[in-house]
Amino acid sequence: MTDISQWFQSLPIFTRYWFALSVFCPLVGRFKLIDSYYFLLLLEPFVYGFQFWRPITAVFYYPINPYTGFRYLANLYFLYNYSLRLERGIFDGRPADYGFLLLFTWACSVILGILIEMPLLMDPMVMCVIYIWCQVNKDTVVTFWFGTQFKAMYLPWVITGFEFVLSGS
Repeated sequence: MTDISQWFQSLPIFTRYWFALSVFCPLVGRFKLIDSYYFLLLLEPFVYGFQFWRPITAVFYYPINPYTGFRYLANLYFLYNYSLRLERGIFDGRPADYGFLLLFTWACSVILGILIEMPLLMDPMVMCVIYIWCQVNKDTVVTFWFGTQFKAMYLPWVITGFEFVLSGS
């Protein structure tokens, strides 16, 4: 158990808590400790019901079921991998800058989520972190699943295509 706690404590602060909450919230919803309805970003309960936690929990929650399990695990992998790379790379020694980046991205995601009625914000937040890392490291060669190699600047598009193939839409 100390190995897991040492690994967890070695993570940079934003990646640590974002990853932990992205594991905790879906498990709470999956085991029905809290109804998953309360994790979603919905305009009516947020504005008229004064449920101000919804924009925050919508970032960390992802419904876990047999159809979404792989996508959820892929999101966790991308979140851990690319948030860690950003926080230890370009934002090393500057946690406030990374925090501001995440805060700005979150605010944009909330506004967009409300406008287009997107109740889950984990996907856009993770994709934004991936996109930023890829723009900073454009010429880095990355390996995607099945051994496919290409420049990092194409990774968001490859992930989008892969998601399109998996989900069919």
